[in-house]
Amino acid sequence: MNLEHIHILNFKNISEKTLEFTKKINCFVGKNGQGKTNLLDAIYYLAFGKSYFNPIALQNIKHNEDFFVVEGTFTKNNKHEQIACSLKKGQKKVLKRNGKIYEKFADHVGLIPMVMISPSDQDLISEGSETRRKFIDLVISQQNTPYLQQIIQYQKIIAQRNALLKYFALNRVFDVDTLSVYNEQLSDLGTEIHLKRKAFVEEFNPIFTKYHNQITGNNEKVEIKYESQLNNTPLLELFDTFLQKDRVLQYTSVGVHKDDLLFEINGYPIKKYGSQGQQKSLLIALKLAQFDFIKKQSGVPPILLFDDIFDKLDAERVQQIIQMVNNATFGQLFITDTHEDRTELIVKQTNLDYEIFKIST
Repeated sequence: MNLEHIHILNFKNISEKTLEFTKKINCFVGKNGQGKTNLLDAIYYLAFGKSYFNPIALQNIKHNEDFFVVEGTFTKNNKHEQIACSLKKGQKKVLKRNGKIYEKFADHVGLIPMVMISPSDQDLISEGSETRRKFIDLVISQQNTPYLQQIIQYQKIIAQRNALLKYFALNRVFDVDTLSVYNEQLSDLGTEIHLKRKAFVEEFNPIFTKYHNQITGNNEKVEIKYESQLNNTPLLELFDTFLQKDRVLQYTSVGVHKDDLLFEINGYPIKKYGSQGQQKSLLIALKLAQFDFIKKQSGVPPILLFDDIFDKLDAERVQQIIQMVNNATFGQLFITDTHEDRTELIVKQTNLDYEIFKIST
């Protein structure tokens, strides 16, 4: 799996750019604010039809322009895949594969296996549970389309159940039969989602631990715990128990949309007790484990996007990561850095093909 070339028009601060890539290591170097991260995000857009950094699609259009276009050609299993994503103000975003428009963006997820590692991943530790649920759902759904459909359907029915609870409160009525229809649907979907998330964490934890040991020298014990209300109680029973609370709150207070991942180091929450360095090491291990998991599921190494590589690791750790390319751990790698010399010094030691792109506005 590799990206051969990309063409970008009016995307963020990029007016127009066309780049051809090597199959191994591609480095974007330049001062801050020149568009290095935006180039990575454009590549990410081709895999997921959305930005890694900004969920508001219109804000990805360059200032004073009416549209953006990102096009790229990938090679996967010796076949070319031409992907294009575009958005014009006042119109819906369009995603195409080999000239054919997708009816559902979800159908595209998983075609281009890809992992982004960025300083913004700190949100996985510092932000609320929704950020961590999105992480787990993204990893699973890249190679499990039915799971993604279940998530989408579950969210739709939760919205419908919440609207019904608001209707009951506004009109001072209550219909248990209508509510039970939503409860049954959510129970079926929620139970399946819970089982898949639980199985994922059980499979993912050893991979995560392996990478963390490599990065830290096996000095600390880390673990990911899956926290869910369904771990101990079936969802239908939870709906009965919390019915009065839901009627007062006018929204659904229980279910897999409340799940969370707990990151622990030596038995304590890393958010409270982990140093900045420990948190960085955990996040790198988490994303490398994500890479490894997707690789095993898909059978091909995902494209790895590593933003601001020296922000997270010292030079020795960076060299260890880059060196993994040598033993076929990784396939195609894109990295950004502010210093060309230190980047080239490290990638040269891999004895692999590399290209350095000097980025400036």
